Order: sequence, then C-alpha cells, then structure tokens
Amino acid sequence: MEPKYKRVLLKLSGESLAGNEKHGIDFETVLKFCKPIKKLSELGVEVAIVVGGGNFWRGRSSGKMDRTRADHMGMLATTINALGICDALEQLDLEVRVQTAISMQQIAEPYIRNRAIRHLEKGRIVVFGCGTGNPFFSTDTAAALRAAEIEADIVLKATMVDGVYDSDPKTNPEAKRYDRLSFHDVLNLDLKVMDSAAAAICKENNIPIIVFSLENPDNIISVVCGENIGTIVE
Repeated sequence: MEPKYKRVLLKLSGESLAGNEKHGIDFETVLKFCKPIKKLSELGVEVAIVVGGGNFWRGRSSGKMDRTRADHMGMLATTINALGICDALEQLDLEVRVQTAISMQQIAEPYIRNRAIRHLEKGRIVVFGCGTGNPFFSTDTAAALRAAEIEADIVLKATMVDGVYDSDPKTNPEAKRYDRLSFHDVLNLDLKVMDSAAAAICKENNIPIIVFSLENPDNIISVVCGENIGTIVE
C-alpha cells in the first residue's frame, strides 16, 4: 500500500473511545483504533491526533454552569483520553508524546509547535490534548488549528457515520450522502462536518478534510492510501 499523504491529523471523538459502554474509556476499543495507526506509522506516515472529551464531559450540555469553567472541565477530559490513547499506542511499541495546550508538565509536554513537528519527523505519534486551550472553541477547531500549525496534508475526521449527509441519516432514511464538497458548500449549507471556525481555518490554509466511518478501523489506512471512502471537503 502506498500512502497518498505524508503527514496527517486524525480527529477522534471522545465518544468513539467508550465503545459499547457509551461512557468512559473501553481500552479494547482504543487498542482496536490504534492498530491501524501503527500500520500507518510503519508505512512512513507522520500521525498527529486530536481527541475530544465527550465520553466524560460535554461542556455545552452543562446547563447553568459557567461556560468557561465547563469548557475547562472538557479540556481535562480530553487529556484523560489523550493519555489513554498514548498508553494503547505504547503497548503497540510505538513512540508517543502527549502535548497539552494547558500546562500540566507532570503528565504531559506543553504544546510547542516546533517540538511537535520534530517528534513527527522522528516517527513519533503526537497526541494533542486540551483542545486549543481556550474556552468557546471545540476540539474540531483544535484539530483544524493544529493541522495548520504542523502543516498537515489533510484532516481525517473519524466519525460513527460514513460521510457527510444533507440530514441525519439515523432519523431520515432518505438522507443524501455527499462524496465531495467544497468549503463554500459546507459553510453555506450549514452542513455538520465541523463547526464554522474549524472549516474556515482549513479553507484558508488549503487543508482538505475527509469525513469517514470508524466502524471499520482499517478505514484509517484506506483513506490515507487514497481510497474513495467517506466525504472529502476541499
């Protein structure tokens, strides 16, 4: 297999790490996602990961809580997930570094762009925690921002559906799936690919996004090798 992309940013949702438990981390599920990441690394692909925290905490669903504090709690949740992914990858004999946008030096490196790029060049996997380090921004925005900063070739958004639809395919059996979209389409049609800030960052920096299903973890390898899976936004 020949990779199409040299450096990729993989965006994982926190919920995907919970498996059938729907909450917390199911370690067997995490290992299942990490095995194709190891294969990518063996193919010479440089892999960075941004992970959400929805399996532990969703700040926007916190009701009357102060939004900034709720978002800070969500950032801590993403760090728990980043450490879990790190452990699984290390069990597969990969070198991994966790970098967090909020300093917590006893458990992770602070995010430093040049250091992150150097890790990638040395074949290490880099997992970014704490989103952007700022409230009011999603981990989708963090994925787009980190992809731009490390000069990734593409953002791989792994979801539980097989692409982008014009409506929710779980509730509308007539929902139409798109094979290819422009960022203009995503923003104008208000399609739920990523939030508008994330889409704007990718658009301005000419970074395509592929949205695909994680139901088969080997899809991670397939999309990096250029197979026509999911929806590409460019």
